[in-house]
Amino acid sequence: MKRDSLKNKIWLYFTFFSIFILAGLWLFQVIFFSVYYEFQKTLELSRIASKIASAYNTASFESTLDNLAFQNDVCIEVISGELIKYSSMNLAKGCLDNQTEAYTYKKTFVESGLAKKKYTIVNTRFKNKTIIYALRLEGDTYIFINASLEPTGSTTKILAGQLIYATMIVLLLSFLLAYFVSKKVSSPIIKLKDAALEMSKGNYDVAFKSDSDIEELDDLALTLNQAREELSKTEALRRELLANVSHDLKTPLTMIKAYAEMVRDLTYNNEEKRNANLNTIIDETERLNVLVGDLLSLSKLQSNVDSLKLETFSLHEVILNILDKFKYLEETKGYHFIYENKENMEVVADKAKMQQVIYNLIGNAVNYVGKDKTVIVSILEEEESYKVHITDHGKGIEKEELERIWDKYYKIDKTHKRNQFGTGLGLSIVKNILVKHNYEYGVESIKENGSTFYFCIPKKK
Repeated sequence: MKRDSLKNKIWLYFTFFSIFILAGLWLFQVIFFSVYYEFQKTLELSRIASKIASAYNTASFESTLDNLAFQNDVCIEVISGELIKYSSMNLAKGCLDNQTEAYTYKKTFVESGLAKKKYTIVNTRFKNKTIIYALRLEGDTYIFINASLEPTGSTTKILAGQLIYATMIVLLLSFLLAYFVSKKVSSPIIKLKDAALEMSKGNYDVAFKSDSDIEELDDLALTLNQAREELSKTEALRRELLANVSHDLKTPLTMIKAYAEMVRDLTYNNEEKRNANLNTIIDETERLNVLVGDLLSLSKLQSNVDSLKLETFSLHEVILNILDKFKYLEETKGYHFIYENKENMEVVADKAKMQQVIYNLIGNAVNYVGKDKTVIVSILEEEESYKVHITDHGKGIEKEELERIWDKYYKIDKTHKRNQFGTGLGLSIVKNILVKHNYEYGVESIKENGSTFYFCIPKKK
């Protein structure tokens, strides 16, 4: 399909529309003018006949006939039997006074027995068409109304001459108007297109401006500016993600290599140091394994290839099992985990994925815990669900940052450092799992007063 510019399209459509209107004028004002004129004249005679019938047998009947004949320039005859009771031949021009013609159509109508009929004949006197409208009043009384159709040839020529000039003027004006309209509409669109092209090259500093008074174009510019801002944030996040993943991959790989070389070159004969170095290699390998696992889990969740496996389980037991995995932090680093437990909390969900949600939220609280090193897990029982809260007393989150913290590797201080716990993908995994379950979730935070992450999980019915 051949493509064309918006400006040319608007210009062509505008021009074709003007030509279509002018063609209609030519069609009705020149070609069909005579047909339309005769149709209107017939309707006029029909209306006059109705007025005559209404005035019949009234004292003003004859004066009504005079007025109708004079005002409408028609010829009226009232015939009763063989007698002409009324004639307006002297009140209108173009009347049929040829007795042979008159006798023919009058005799034909009387013998037809019809109540009314229209005839079209040629007036031999004036060489033009004449319309006769015949009407039977009562008994043998008949009215014949005739009107001469004025020759329309000269009128048609005049109209055609006028339309030639009108056509040239209208086409010229339509060309000019179409040009300015197309330019007014297309110019801001071209500017938006150029800005979008620049943005596609990675320049997110461009601004979309329509510079028009067209509402839809202003809305489009606003939408594109919003898209530019989101793309800019996504690009920044992509770069940050790439840098962070590279960092989290490079650091353990570097340590694995360094400690492997130490074992090979220095500590291979010292069992204690060799075992310590090997344990470091194992720990870093496990960290790599966790990172790759988180990336794979997140990829599956976002691509919807990992389906939910719903089952009934005890939320209380799941939380206790997860807290057991953090006991080493209580024993080695002085952390405190407070669980306001409620027993017999049976829920329906994907157990493995909900374990991952709770594990990641507690791990996130560990990473941002306050000076008291306290993480609180509490349950609020609602009518149809349990609301799980995980609270830390850390530095909190700014209001404008609350929506962004669910993004991969998004960090509040923008300074990447290895998490004490987890890989930096935890909250993004939490979000995707809860969205997949269609569960309510969120975070409440006050700057310098900690944060509370929460989600709702339905009870077993």
